[in-house]
Amino acid sequence: MYEPTLDALRRGDTAQALASAEQLVGEQPNDASAHRLHAAALRLDGQRDAAVAALDRAIGLAPEDAQLHLERAGALLDGRQLDAAQASLAQAIGLDPNTFPAYIIKAQLALLHGDLDEAERLARTAARIAPDHPRVAAVVGMLALRRGDPDRALAVLSQAGSVAPDDPQVLHALGFAYLAKDHLAFAEQCFQRLSELNPEQPTLQMLLAELLRRQSRFIDAADRLAPLAERDGADFGVRRWAGELELDAGRNERALRFLRSAFAEQPADLRTLDASMEAWRRNDAFDEAVQSLETALAAHPQLPQLWRARVALEPFASESALAVIERWREAMPENLGALEARAAVHDHLGETDQAVALAERIAELSPGDAQAEMRIVQSLIERDPDAAAERLERLIEMAPDPGVKRELRQMLGRTLDVAGQPEAAAATWAELHAEVVEQRLPLNPISPRTGEDWPPLAQAPEGSRGILLLWGAPGSQIERIGQVLGLAGAPLLFDRFGPQPPTDPMQRYGTVDELLNGSLDPAFLVKLYRAALTARGVADAPVYDWLLWWDNALLRALRPYLPEAFLLLSIRDPRDMLLDWLAFGSPTPYRLSSPEEGARWLARSLEQVADLHEGNLFPHRLVKLDEVGEHPAAIAQVLADTLRINIQLPKEIDISDRLPNGRWRDYAGTLGEAFAVLGPVARRLGYPER
Repeated sequence: MYEPTLDALRRGDTAQALASAEQLVGEQPNDASAHRLHAAALRLDGQRDAAVAALDRAIGLAPEDAQLHLERAGALLDGRQLDAAQASLAQAIGLDPNTFPAYIIKAQLALLHGDLDEAERLARTAARIAPDHPRVAAVVGMLALRRGDPDRALAVLSQAGSVAPDDPQVLHALGFAYLAKDHLAFAEQCFQRLSELNPEQPTLQMLLAELLRRQSRFIDAADRLAPLAERDGADFGVRRWAGELELDAGRNERALRFLRSAFAEQPADLRTLDASMEAWRRNDAFDEAVQSLETALAAHPQLPQLWRARVALEPFASESALAVIERWREAMPENLGALEARAAVHDHLGETDQAVALAERIAELSPGDAQAEMRIVQSLIERDPDAAAERLERLIEMAPDPGVKRELRQMLGRTLDVAGQPEAAAATWAELHAEVVEQRLPLNPISPRTGEDWPPLAQAPEGSRGILLLWGAPGSQIERIGQVLGLAGAPLLFDRFGPQPPTDPMQRYGTVDELLNGSLDPAFLVKLYRAALTARGVADAPVYDWLLWWDNALLRALRPYLPEAFLLLSIRDPRDMLLDWLAFGSPTPYRLSSPEEGARWLARSLEQVADLHEGNLFPHRLVKLDEVGEHPAAIAQVLADTLRINIQLPKEIDISDRLPNGRWRDYAGTLGEAFAVLGPVARRLGYPER
């Protein structure tokens, strides 16, 4: 009597199962088992509510059958009716306290609700009924995951997986345990097997697509998701994601097909808009992009993201772009984005007054707007620096973010300088340095001046590659020389300032003391230096090495063992160097606890430079940037003459704005004590007393 329906259910033949079950209940309307089989056929067909109704009829005929209540809970769970499912499970347990599946399902529901203690209690009860059942392990493993112990979860679930490799609940829990450990390939295997056991489950396909994406297998991920996105009535989010995956896979036409429909449905969604813009760009679909955005704007003229995208399709500051911006302003007269877009065009066209007027309007509508305020401040610095300083002080009080406050205070110091308030400017810069002393490098130790006899300067081996050692004390603007070398294509090594510096002795502060006390052999120092060059990516080519620090003690090693090296030192008037260090910091992020301490250290460093230069202790060149000039072309000429190389620079080069040479004199009052320390070495280097 039941066999035709059972056989169809086993084969997954939905139509035959339904037909047989309906015939059965027609013939046996008072048979609870007939209604149970009918419910199973309805669940197979996706008719969840009808399946629950069929089970209700079965329960009406056999109200004390715990299995019927358990199956009703399962049907309710299919429809995510969690509270009703809980009630059915409670009924099943009440009828049969040993109904093991009911405890497991209740524990899983407790996990869903975040009630971990209840889930653990139910798992213990289920374990008393069937202590070695793999589904107990599935609950225990998920509990460990939820409590932040993925290692225990993986241990428990791996054991359960070896016992029940195809149990869906074990596979599900094991997959998430692998995912928690970032074992993506193993997680993929678990969810792939689940997908084979339950091929009609769309959430599994989406999970597998995400796992493939995270492994950078973009084509596989896109292929996995595409069938879901191509279904009639496919969810918007699935179509959008499918388009994004196709973009990742480089299949731009397929991406546009999915994103076209997603954008038409929800043009206000920023993620969809960004992906659509990229798809239009890659497919050179300019006309389609314009038409799609115009259609969306006709329906949603108050969405600034659509206007911003529409403006982006036109050449910057062109007549067509201006026309779109004006339409935007007509639709949204007070929109900050529209005002900013028009101000940017004014800036580009050199219409400063108009740009500032719009910035002031933006600041009225949105007090503290960063772009608008910076445009206003920059304008005031040129016209009325005192007013600019006052405005910056108000912005500093308003800024909630400490990092923003610090940037504004740095700008305030520069503004006070322009306004002719050196005392206030110096105080502002000194405060900024003092606040980050613990975050900066200590000043490197400097060896005492001894007037010692240096080891003989060896002859460079014939055919040896050149080694340029580049260094400048804080404020020397050595970075300008580094910029020129970089622009000229020289393989400049600046890794000493990065997160993975070389480990050679010329990086370590302790090298100076080791050379002086004899614990570091000078020949071994050079051997280590040469060996490190290979790890730094230098083969047999010339070396351009930007040093973190310099001390004449290094000459004990360089003179006899590295004679092919050449030292390029950048200097300026030492008092300008101190002021520049105070205002702009230095490439080596030294701590500057006070201008006076900085002056004392800088004086000792520059005395070594003077000793080296006056005694011609090593092949070198002093580049006085305050005499050479700050323009890259002038610096390039000096480098070309010194190194005997041809240097070609790009035509357009941005030069950072720094304090002019000789500006130290304006600070002689407030920094007089520090400048007095630097006076003697300034004279030695050829700079005037005043």
